[in-house]
Amino acid sequence: MSAPGLAAVAAWDTALLAGAVYTLEAVAERLPSWRARTDRVARSLTGAECWSGPAASVAGLALGEVSTVVTAVTGALDASLGRLQDTAREARTAQELAERALAAAAASGMALDASGAVVVPASAPPPAGATPEQLEDHHAGLAERAATAEWLAGLAAEAMAAAARAAAAAAASADPLVPIGGTGPGPADFAGLAATVGATGASASPPVLPRRGAAADEVASWWAGLSGPQQDALLDSDPAALGALDGLPAWARDRANRVVLDRVLAEGPWQQQASARAIAAEIAAEEADGQAVQLWVYDPALDRAALAYGDLDAAEDVGVLVPGVNTTVHGDLRELGDDAQAVAAAAVAAAPAATVATVAWLGYNPPVGAGLGRALTRAAATEGGAALAGDLAGLAASRAATGVGRAADPRVTVLAHSYGTVVLDEAGDLPGRLDADAVVLLGGPGIEEEHASGLEADEVYTAWSPWDPISWSGWFGENAWFEQFGATPLPTDPDTLHWEYHDADRPTLAAMGEVVAGVRETD
Repeated sequence: MSAPGLAAVAAWDTALLAGAVYTLEAVAERLPSWRARTDRVARSLTGAECWSGPAASVAGLALGEVSTVVTAVTGALDASLGRLQDTAREARTAQELAERALAAAAASGMALDASGAVVVPASAPPPAGATPEQLEDHHAGLAERAATAEWLAGLAAEAMAAAARAAAAAAASADPLVPIGGTGPGPADFAGLAATVGATGASASPPVLPRRGAAADEVASWWAGLSGPQQDALLDSDPAALGALDGLPAWARDRANRVVLDRVLAEGPWQQQASARAIAAEIAAEEADGQAVQLWVYDPALDRAALAYGDLDAAEDVGVLVPGVNTTVHGDLRELGDDAQAVAAAAVAAAPAATVATVAWLGYNPPVGAGLGRALTRAAATEGGAALAGDLAGLAASRAATGVGRAADPRVTVLAHSYGTVVLDEAGDLPGRLDADAVVLLGGPGIEEEHASGLEADEVYTAWSPWDPISWSGWFGENAWFEQFGATPLPTDPDTLHWEYHDADRPTLAAMGEVVAGVRETD
């Protein structure tokens, strides 16, 4: 596309170019998820008990090399693709303008040369003995032709300028491929590509952590752009920082947070020991029973934690349980975890093919003990709402960065109980849409929103009981079970107490499972 003529630009097959770019986009979109699966295999080999020794080490190194090469190729391809997208956009603009200019020139009896200059046929002189009116018409016609010629020249110039930009973008699209040998014949095989990547240092620059306060999708994009070995190195060097980053996949946060947990158990202050022991005991007990567990959130200084049962990086259906007052990590994690697993079991019972992960989320500090008076205010809920929204955004971003289809967009349900519903209410008030498909309000003391739509989820469910005075107190606003609020009621027994919504002999549990699995039928 270097210095083409106007007629050549008008004849460009921009649809073919757009199709080629689209195909390349499809390849680029699949590389991160493919590499993520390769890295998952590498991690499983690292911790496998069934295979060890030199062969296992070589296999792990080989997969690390694959990750490094694919990361370099993905980065180069993304950069090149951006310029090719510019090429396609500018080429389409140039072609449309050139075609329009040529058609307009032909219709006006003029012509445009290859450079876009206007060729105007000589005008006939005014007739001899023309009247003043005829002379006026003649000069008006000349002025109109001049204006048309000027307009055509401008249109052609715009077309040629867009064509020049397209040519420049096309030429620049090869630059990002140079470090990986992507110009010319290129490496003949993977070994050659690996050698080229290693020799040029295409992925050797040490990664820098995202800026403080970076958005979850920014963090997820940064993490997905690192190779497996780079990710491993960061997790080893700064686990505390990595474990706290919303936007990292759950496996990475789990690995980092377990290192922090071990350090607290070994040498942490006594104030952090009770919660650390409770977390370690819950993980050990569940893993001994064959349950996959991920320490998704752990902040020992603030006494906050969130434990996932199942694989948050792969589950198609995710449930996040948000508890209310008098709930602590050291005293209630096991019971909250039992509730989370009961919801997961109910979801699988409702949809046997479902892959489910549930979270016992204590990522905030509920009012407890001497601070129970805070339950009468929204202060703790305001802090908790920000933390909940951040964790949900991080989950959505990490899944979107490395997944395809349902793997990139799991169904997420937040199941909030008691004061936890106020936390959820506050999360929905923050800027941006809440990253949840459904919310369940269990025994809540009222919602600030006037209508369920204010909670920013497509589906809003509620459960209350006459024997649960908290559920009809309306302390914090509208009772969610009022018909005008617009939530869908879940079944309860009339004598359900405030703490019994998750009990196996109550109908609410099975209904919650249906909601999590996305199979709950509503009128």
